[in-house]
Amino acid sequence: MSHRADRKLRDSARGLALVALGQWRARGGLADAILARLLKSSDLITADRNFSTELFYGVLRNLSLLDYWIGLLRPGHLDPGVRDLLRLGLYQLFLLNTPQHAAVYETVELASAKTRSLVNAVLRKALRDRDELEAKSREQSLAVRFSHPQFLIDRWMRNFGTENTTTLCEWNNRPPPIYARINRLKLSTEAFLAQHSDAERVEERDNFARLARIPHESLVEGECYIQDPSTALACLLLDPKPGEQILDACAAPGGKTGYLAELMENRGTIVACDRDANRVMTLQSNLGHLGVNIAQSVQQDWTGDTGMTDAGQISFFDRILVDAPCSNTGVMRRRVDLRWRLTPKEFKRIQKEQLQILGATIPLLKTGGTLVYSTCSIEPEENEQVVEVTMREFPFLERVEQTLLHPFQDGFDGAFAAKLIRLK
Repeated sequence: MSHRADRKLRDSARGLALVALGQWRARGGLADAILARLLKSSDLITADRNFSTELFYGVLRNLSLLDYWIGLLRPGHLDPGVRDLLRLGLYQLFLLNTPQHAAVYETVELASAKTRSLVNAVLRKALRDRDELEAKSREQSLAVRFSHPQFLIDRWMRNFGTENTTTLCEWNNRPPPIYARINRLKLSTEAFLAQHSDAERVEERDNFARLARIPHESLVEGECYIQDPSTALACLLLDPKPGEQILDACAAPGGKTGYLAELMENRGTIVACDRDANRVMTLQSNLGHLGVNIAQSVQQDWTGDTGMTDAGQISFFDRILVDAPCSNTGVMRRRVDLRWRLTPKEFKRIQKEQLQILGATIPLLKTGGTLVYSTCSIEPEENEQVVEVTMREFPFLERVEQTLLHPFQDGFDGAFAAKLIRLK
């Protein structure tokens, strides 16, 4: 596709989604970053931007199912660009229930003159054969019906069973709701709810609210922070007190750090670390918006050969939070293309990194101090197994509590947290 044609496509919601699919397929990279970059340079109105987002993410969530239908409708090799167009068209017709004329006509209009008749013929055949296509898809495996890699289905079936795996796949394919943590450093829960008529208090976490739309003005003012209620688990388990010295070892972008500061009433010290310089800048910006004035932001790679180089002369910490990098399988519905980037080898590779971070931070914990290890993964290699290995390597640690949230049981994103106490 020429640069000029690419630019013209971006003038419509469907066209921008098509360009995003092409870039994701051909160049790799994170879907969120690709879409954000395209939308930033777009003049589309809000409704069209939202429609582009729905189309792009919807296709990625249903990739295997859409390709299964395409294989029935048009067996054999297809040009990748034509396949992307058919994915867009079928998603609109079968899953989004867009009016048929608009879905077919507007999708065909995006095709080149050479491929327009083919795209039109396949989509119209899909409409004629819809009942048969949908019936056949219902007979397929979970991997096809819910568009997840087979290796993930297999491991979840072993770990959670058929019913829970099915529910988890359904969960991952739903657009996530918007949750915000109310920043009580700036205002009360009641005041926030009074300002936002669409806000619904989360009963299990009274400082979290579910919203119908992103509260842009409140975000700018630092009155809230977009995060799932499951993220509170690690912070509440750490239970930081005002005046204490806290290490947040993997802090960016800062949602948990901000909550720790709130729990500490903005009194004490938090050393908030990340290994990437750009993420440290994001961390500083977010904490500034939230009114956190007790945090030092530090660039620190715990997997390197050197120890902490800049911690404000703090030698030992009262409490340490290690919210470790992980596979993110507990938040897959929020990271739409994650399922297509993961490989079976990732879990052991990530486990090695997680153990390195723990090995580097545990010596910084005071005797009697608390360390919470947490992830947003639901995989045992990254959770229970990491804790077991850590306790063997550091026998002076005692595990006092451990929790795993499952989306199919708890109704929030998946999360794991273990609370360890240093005995000596």
